[in-house]
Amino acid sequence: MTQPIYVTQPYLPPLEEFIPYLQKIWDSKILTNGGPFHQQLEQALCEHLGVKHLALFTNGTIALVTALQALRITGEVITTPYSFVATAHSLLWNGIKPVFVDVDPNTLNLDPTKIEAAITPQTTAIMPVHVYGHPCDVDAIQKIADNYNLRVIYDAAHAFGVQDKAGSVLNHGDLSVLSFHATKVFNTFEGGAIICPDAKTKQRIDHLKNFGFVNEVTVVAPGINGKMCEFNAALGLLQLKHIDQALARRQEIDATYREQLTGVKGIHCLSQAGEKVANYAYFPILAQPDYPLSRDALYDKLKQHGIHARRYFYPLISDFPMYRSMPSAQRSNLPVAADAASKILCLPIYPALQSQEQQRVIDLIKGA
Repeated sequence: MTQPIYVTQPYLPPLEEFIPYLQKIWDSKILTNGGPFHQQLEQALCEHLGVKHLALFTNGTIALVTALQALRITGEVITTPYSFVATAHSLLWNGIKPVFVDVDPNTLNLDPTKIEAAITPQTTAIMPVHVYGHPCDVDAIQKIADNYNLRVIYDAAHAFGVQDKAGSVLNHGDLSVLSFHATKVFNTFEGGAIICPDAKTKQRIDHLKNFGFVNEVTVVAPGINGKMCEFNAALGLLQLKHIDQALARRQEIDATYREQLTGVKGIHCLSQAGEKVANYAYFPILAQPDYPLSRDALYDKLKQHGIHARRYFYPLISDFPMYRSMPSAQRSNLPVAADAASKILCLPIYPALQSQEQQRVIDLIKGA
């Protein structure tokens, strides 16, 4: 029986390599609260990613919620409808109103040319997303933010290791937030991080993720429990040893898709990151009107053959009940995002994907 193929699978290092880490946790009896593996992983990630300060979290969503609190964001925040729901949910959890702006047709990232028209006296920040790990137009976004005295928090859930001409894309904006969920390029089963520009900001974030505690008797803020435990941190340290190998395999898979699908009538592969360093987190295609099948029909065909592609991101965040009544959520305001959401399909890409399995995906697409 043919094994099912999913859009992604977590990379799992050999179990025997993880046993010594478990033994150290058992021996130390330190399970959480900033233990030795937690501290080691923060330092190792700073060095690997090329950032100065990083605060680990139990997941990326809590990290987003905390990032907004750390910068004391209120009022309205301009963001994208084309993302995972956690992006906008983090705003609602903080009592902030999301204002949706359309995306660029080439990158599907927040379109900087649409941002200024959405700014009101209540706007305090912009929250763009590096969709599929492709960097946003960070210079254009920062220029707008500077002109209007706005904060910028990047949802960089997909952007582990991604670089642009200035270095790590994570160094842009006031804060950047990573996800280490099991589906991500680098995972700790569950986890996340906030990239901080300075030690003072990291200290405030560290307080917020630990209930606001400074010491045993002093609480300085209404914080939350966002700490990463030692088990997840240990897994992260082990994952980091294999990340280059995993990224190299992802690059091979990406290249094969591009070589074999380029020229297939009605299938459009989103462009690569150009001069930037990519991480090949996803492989999205758009099923255009001249393809023999609709996107949903192609999705169903693949599923019938045991291939579970994903429609990232469909529906749009702005289509969900808690958002769709907002004026900015109207489809007429978001034509590019709505069109992309109706055509997008992310194909399987992960280090353990075998060449014959990938070829099966390609052959089914070509044979429509």
